[in-house]
Amino acid sequence: MQNRILGRTGVSVSPLCLGTMMFGPWGNADEDDSIRIIHRALDAGVNFVDTADVYSAGESERIVGKALAGRRDDVVLATKFFMPMGDEPNHRGGSRRWIMQSVENSLRRLGTDYIDLYQVHRPSQDTDVEETLGALTDLVRQGKVRYLGSSSYAASQIVEAQWAARDRRSERFVTEQPPYSILVRGIEADVLPTAHRHGMGTLTYSPLGGGWLSGRWRKGNAATPTSAARPKARFDMTTEANQRKLDIVESLAELAEQAGMTLIDLAIAFVINHPAVTSAIIGPRTMEQLESQLSGAEVTLSADILDRIDELVPPGVTINPDDNSYGEAELAPAARRRSQ
Repeated sequence: MQNRILGRTGVSVSPLCLGTMMFGPWGNADEDDSIRIIHRALDAGVNFVDTADVYSAGESERIVGKALAGRRDDVVLATKFFMPMGDEPNHRGGSRRWIMQSVENSLRRLGTDYIDLYQVHRPSQDTDVEETLGALTDLVRQGKVRYLGSSSYAASQIVEAQWAARDRRSERFVTEQPPYSILVRGIEADVLPTAHRHGMGTLTYSPLGGGWLSGRWRKGNAATPTSAARPKARFDMTTEANQRKLDIVESLAELAEQAGMTLIDLAIAFVINHPAVTSAIIGPRTMEQLESQLSGAEVTLSADILDRIDELVPPGVTINPDDNSYGEAELAPAARRRSQ
């Protein structure tokens, strides 16, 4: 794999990043098999691994740490915090109190004394970004974290965080992690150009659209999600949006076949061929899934193929709004103009 520079950090990473949400009870409960998958990805040239404390309540981090024993220095290791880690109200969020505790928990589970990229899993609606950045800056200065990143931030939130870091002279977010696939192109309108304008690296998740672009969900196929972590609304085949997705997937499969590649190769190549995307996070649950996704890093799509994709899914369009990670708080009843 031909590596790329992560934003303006000078750190070299592979165009595929191994996402580990499926390692543990949420996906593959066989620890030894999960470790074999991680090792195979590393042997194939993947040097970028992304996890989160919330994945299988910490089990994913522990498995990753075990798999990286003896190979830690060769891997750019990313993890995330923010999501609830139990019922305790202060075991979540972007507060200094939780950040200082959550990083120690992640370091312990990962079996390392530093994290290359520490990311806020979601923007906080009730914590000043200055508090979050201040606490994270302290972790960088302590040597526990090398770089900071955000995940699923809207363009306005990216800008706010960049300006807050400049105003307070704190460490800034050097990466953004948004959802992106042929079926989920909303970030092309604002998030991707905003991150690119601020010199941020972009590691996108769900290049296969949660499995929709793997060929698993096709017309007449009653497949169901293999992970309880996937929202049911994204796979309700009775909705108009998902019926439209089925039609598009059929057309994409035909396009891939005509081009002499798999649908998976087409989907992954589409993501990593975007000039503002640094790395696509793949999330295999099995060795077979990993093997089917590795070749996508070597595929380049012609202008004709990209034009045909644009005809099926116009730039900036997300077919099913349930596939988005944005707008939940902004569109909640409490945020609407007519609500008191």
